[in-house]
Formats: sequence, structure tokens, C-alpha cells
Amino acid sequence: MAGIRSAAPPILLVYLLAGWTKSLEILPSPDPEEKAVGDSVMLRCQFTLDGRDIGPLDIEWSRTPPDPTASQIIIIDYSGDRVYETSVEDMKGRVHFSSVDPKNGDASINITRLRSTDAGMYHCKVKKSPGSRTRPMKLDVSMKPSPPTCLVDGTQEIGKDAVLKCLSVGTPPITYFWTKEGSSHMLPSTAIADVSAGTLKVRNASMDNSGVYKCTAKNRVGSSECFIRLAVSSSSNNGGKIAGAIIGVLLALLLIAVIIWFILRRKKKKTTYEKEEPFEIREDVPAPKSRVSTARSYTVDSQRSSLGSMSPSNMEAYKTHYDRLAIDENERPPAHSPTLTPSFKVAAPSLSRMGAVPVMIPAQHRDGSIV
Repeated sequence: MAGIRSAAPPILLVYLLAGWTKSLEILPSPDPEEKAVGDSVMLRCQFTLDGRDIGPLDIEWSRTPPDPTASQIIIIDYSGDRVYETSVEDMKGRVHFSSVDPKNGDASINITRLRSTDAGMYHCKVKKSPGSRTRPMKLDVSMKPSPPTCLVDGTQEIGKDAVLKCLSVGTPPITYFWTKEGSSHMLPSTAIADVSAGTLKVRNASMDNSGVYKCTAKNRVGSSECFIRLAVSSSSNNGGKIAGAIIGVLLALLLIAVIIWFILRRKKKKTTYEKEEPFEIREDVPAPKSRVSTARSYTVDSQRSSLGSMSPSNMEAYKTHYDRLAIDENERPPAHSPTLTPSFKVAAPSLSRMGAVPVMIPAQHRDGSIV
């Protein structure tokens, strides 16, 4: 009996400790679904307390870095009725407690504007002496498909195969689905779709296959769409389009050639006009050497003009008289008589027989200027 009594206190102590450790519990909840970049997510962590939990309440959220050898990073903390935000640079301002007062049993957090680097393992740890519980959860962050690019590869002629292509970028795997816009949204019976490559091949295309086709790129976190028009036509129509394009190009080249020819012609005409333009040369009238009377000037100039019109054979007969007249004119001081009569005159008939030509002498003013 003594042995039984001695064993009772240790068993009771074990039961008491077991009751204390089970008083703090974190309720089970599923892991969050895979999220896309830019979305928001709630990481659930709800717990229950018992009257035997008398210590201060501490809630700590941490994230396991990609490097398994590195220690966990605390992203948010609640202690002493106060929230301490994360010091992790790439998560500042994006992590918050879902509840205004986490001590009421809700330690869940929200992460906004998700990034691909937010993916990983997260740990919710709740402590209230003498109990402590930790719940891990995994967060997957993926990139949804980008708006795909749709195009028609190859020819669109009747009787030939038309190939439609669709390409998008995102977290694999990405699957592609083709539909034809219209009442039925059914693809042609001769169409073959490749969901992984994103191609749609319409064999032996006909005019009925023409229309608008839609491609939907989808992965686990989202989807995107694009549209493309298939216009199946005969080869003759295509030839007409090609001929029209060639004619248009030739007309454009001809217009350019005409413009260039007009510019060169105008430039050449301008250059020719500049070469043919005469240059005006002006010669100043020399001043008179001396003042002579009108009569002397008329007589002397008349004789000189008459002599200048004679032939060289007739000049010898009058050379002596001409020299004497010039000497008398230079040696005689200037006179102011109104009329000077030369000592020798030649009659007009004689001058005509000698071959002289009558010349009209313009009238002169007293100071020698021409009137």
C-alpha cells in the first residue's frame, strides 16, 4: 500500500502537466491556395486559451528563407499588447494582423501585393505560459499568364493549311484553349489544337473557316486572352492585292522622279540665266584740258574730224599745216576773244574729192561741256 501511495503523486503531476500543455491550442486550417503575383493572401492562425494560461501573450510570425541553413526571419510580432512590424526590407508595409486585437484568439495575418519572393514556409508561434504552440504553412506565389500574342503563320489561301499561334509568358505549366467567335463557338471539324504549344492548325482551309478566333492562356493562378482574324481567300485575290501594291509603289516612284526632274530643270535654267546676264561697264567722261572758245573748238575739231576721215595717202599733204596749227595753238596764250579764225581752211568740195565723210559735231558750251 505504501508503494501505491508513493506512485500516486508522480502520476497526478503528469496529468496536471498534460492539462496545462493542452490548454493552448492552434486550430487546424488548410494551407492557403496558390496565389498570383500582385494578389493578397491571408495566412490563418486561430488559437484557444484556458484559464490556466496565466503568462503574457506573445505572437510571432516568421518565414523560412530559401537557404535551409539560414535562420528564420521574423516578419511581424505581437507582445505586451503592442504590434512590432517587420524589419525585412522587401515586406515593409505589406504585412498586417487581420484582427485589431490578436489576443482575442485570431493571430492571422494578411500579406498584400504579393511578389514571387514571398513564396516559402511561414510559421505562426503563439506563447502564453506555460503553453506554446507553432503551426507551419506553405505559401506558393506564381505569375499568371501575360496577355498572349496571336498571329497567323503562313498563307491563308483556299485549300491550304492555316496555322494560328498563341504565345504567353507566366509560371508553367500554361495551357492554351482555342475557340471561334460566333453563335456556337465551335472550331472547324478539320482544326487540330495543341494545348501545350498554343497552335491551332486548320487543314484544307475554306471560306467557311474565316472568322475571329480567341486564344485563352491559363495556369493555376490566372488566365489571359487574345483575338486573331482568319481571312481565307482565293489565290487570284491575293495576286490582285500584290499587283495593286506593286502599282502603288511604281506610281510613288514615278512621282518622286518627276519632282526631282522639275527641281533639276529649274536649277539649270537659273544657272543659264546668271551666265547670260550682261555686265554694264561705265566710263567716266574725261574733263576738258583747256578752255577754248566755241569757234576755235569747232574749227579745230572739224578739221581734225575731217583729217581723221581721210585716207593715209591724203594725210601727207596736210601734215605740215596740221603741225603748224598745233604749234601755234600751244605757243599762243589763251585768249578770251569770242571768235578765232584759222589761217588755213579747206573747202568742202575739196574734202569731198579727197574722200572725207561729213560728220556732225555736237554743240558745246563755253566751258567745254556738250549741250
